[in-house]
Amino acid sequence: MSVSRRSLLAAAGVTFGGSLGALFGTAAFGTAAGAVPVRRGYGPLVPDPDRLLDLPAGFSYRVLSRAGTPLRSGGGTVPGNCDGMAAFGADARGGVRLVRNHENRATAALRVPAVDGLTYDPGALGGCTVLTLDPAGDLTAERVALAGTAVNCAGGRTPWHTWLSCEETEDRAGTDGYTEDHGYVFEVDPADPRRSGAVPLRAMGRFAHEAVAVDPYTGVVYETEDAFIEPFGLFYRFLPARPLGGLGSLRAGGALQALRVPGVPDLSVVDQPGAEFPVEWIPVPDPSAAGTALRFQDFGRGGITHAQKLEGCYRGGTGVHFVSSYARGVEGAAADHHGQVWFYDPRRARLRLSVVFGPSTDVTLPGDSPDNICLAPDGGLMVCEDGGGDQYVFGVTLDGEVYPVARNAQDIGKPGAPEWGEFAGVTFSPDARTMYVNAYTPGTTFAVTGPWNH
Repeated sequence: MSVSRRSLLAAAGVTFGGSLGALFGTAAFGTAAGAVPVRRGYGPLVPDPDRLLDLPAGFSYRVLSRAGTPLRSGGGTVPGNCDGMAAFGADARGGVRLVRNHENRATAALRVPAVDGLTYDPGALGGCTVLTLDPAGDLTAERVALAGTAVNCAGGRTPWHTWLSCEETEDRAGTDGYTEDHGYVFEVDPADPRRSGAVPLRAMGRFAHEAVAVDPYTGVVYETEDAFIEPFGLFYRFLPARPLGGLGSLRAGGALQALRVPGVPDLSVVDQPGAEFPVEWIPVPDPSAAGTALRFQDFGRGGITHAQKLEGCYRGGTGVHFVSSYARGVEGAAADHHGQVWFYDPRRARLRLSVVFGPSTDVTLPGDSPDNICLAPDGGLMVCEDGGGDQYVFGVTLDGEVYPVARNAQDIGKPGAPEWGEFAGVTFSPDARTMYVNAYTPGTTFAVTGPWNH
């Protein structure tokens, strides 16, 4: 860390708690042609002869669902652009329900079929589907749970076992054939989607939502904003008027606030894992964004703290983990990085940089642009990669060590120019014995079993 940057952070009240993670270096990983040596985790990845998913020895996968095939429960085909996802217990016998987002824009080839009572805007092509698995892990049903929404990226589960699906757009009615404004969070009941319907949670803000995490003790909802051009996105918290009230309670409204780190207008300037900050929460002037997008609004003296590409968000331990996928000076960021994982501790009102991702010289190597995250069975994190070159699911140990868990082996490029789609929606079954994850393109949902550390 440079002297000038350390001086800036010291003036902001930051402390340094030691190294909680390691920077990826180009020597730490092999190339796409061979196995990946690791110091932690489950060992080298073994190339898949079917060229779908490379996993460590002792692990196996099954394909649960593929975009373009008929929906198991009828009513159209499986939509594409498979993104955020969560697993819920289906019954006492051990079945699972997977609720899965589809990040469809107006040009999507495989829309979420419109269903009466579950469709917000007939002109929008995104939404959610629910996959039901029996105790043996076999798919028994697959149906639409939310339709007529747009660019459903990630989201988050609630303590009352529903899914909050996030629209990553700010498009208004009249744009791209939309008949309603977009940029909202929608609540989905995986067990009975008709109980939840298609109702936007307007008080939670209208902006390019990425993911949310609900504090199970206070009911506070934390939200990330995915903005890759200036001004960059904000990290929000929503204080519900009816906290922990169950299905539909978030419709009662509440207060939306945005994170300010005094003296640090851009989180990209922080590059040392363990750096810790005091924070403030500032009321959002107009959560509806009636005239001005939220990140453009006037937050008063001291401004607000921005970060490029705020994406994954997950509640774990004593607080909330969230991701900045990357920062690029040429796009207006204050400094460059290939990905950060942050941790907010609400009891102490402190923000800490946990892990820094990315090779220092070559972004085609593993370890850049982390995206969706979830808790791993050993208490660490699982992180989906969305960058250049090979695409991985990474594990992060409790002490910040990063190791590969899976690699997308589906080549979607052209002859002589291979390309691999991003991972998304990583989540675990309630018994933590199965990891579910999506390959965004071609839309594929996998179930991965093996000797997970518990």
